[in-house]
Amino acid sequence: MNAESNPPASGVRVPWHDVHPPVRAAVERFLGGPVAEATTQPGGFSPAAAVRLRTEGGRRAFVKAVGPEPNADSVRIYQDELRITAALPADVPAPRLLTGIELDGWVALVFEDVDGAHPELPWRRDQLDRVLAALDELSAALTPSPIDLPRIGTTFGSSFDGWRRLLGEDTTGLDPWALRHLDALAGLESGWVAAAAGNTLVHADVRADNILLTDDRVHFVDWPWACLGVPWFDRVGLLPSVGMQGGPPPYELFTDPDPAVTAVVAAVAGYLVRHGRLPGPPGLPTVRAFQRAQGVVALDWLRRRTGWA
Repeated sequence: MNAESNPPASGVRVPWHDVHPPVRAAVERFLGGPVAEATTQPGGFSPAAAVRLRTEGGRRAFVKAVGPEPNADSVRIYQDELRITAALPADVPAPRLLTGIELDGWVALVFEDVDGAHPELPWRRDQLDRVLAALDELSAALTPSPIDLPRIGTTFGSSFDGWRRLLGEDTTGLDPWALRHLDALAGLESGWVAAAAGNTLVHADVRADNILLTDDRVHFVDWPWACLGVPWFDRVGLLPSVGMQGGPPPYELFTDPDPAVTAVVAAVAGYLVRHGRLPGPPGLPTVRAFQRAQGVVALDWLRRRTGWA
């Protein structure tokens, strides 16, 4: 398997010493002393700091911090994450937010330090089963949503129109099956908002790099895209990355024949395929390869679900 077919879910991280000095100082004031150790954590695409900190007094925390360069959208995303994680109920299996700091165009989030690890890749079936069971428990616990959030069609409406946009774009190099059925795919995708509507609080960005496993718990991290949708949306969103990262293919893990699922799979596949064809966003040089690789898996899943020749 080549690197393009299984690219890492990682980008260019900012080391702790390059975080805006007033932000570092504010974090140290909150933690009660100077930082003695800062260990950058892998995983994730944002051009930001993601570090486990230990102060001279022994206090530990996990800190995410991002500034307006090189990607101003990352600041807005971190602001959304700050707002959402501050509102999550305490029993949600997510690291507890300790404080948030907004200063000089930067946003920093300080979380409890969870002593866990990302799932092993290629995926181990025992760990995958733990994660899928935890997702089922999460969706049951968060139905109805305990907090007020935008509906999924509002959060992703302009993104999940990949096939419809491709109708008016250069399709050179597009998968032949997708090109042959482009009109039908655009029509199928157009029903995704109604298909995904629901009152469950969904994470909406579950991947291996957004999961931490401890001995007794599965923690879901990075919640900026959380919204209201159907309980099974997170499973649909997760499975293309599982298949791409050495796990079973999606069609083996989710067999519900409901046409609503097919409409959402079409939207997810269209998003991944089209975005994988775009130039990389500033400061996120690896995200397009990751999307392209997931798109291959999602498109195969969609082909099988439609049965179109």
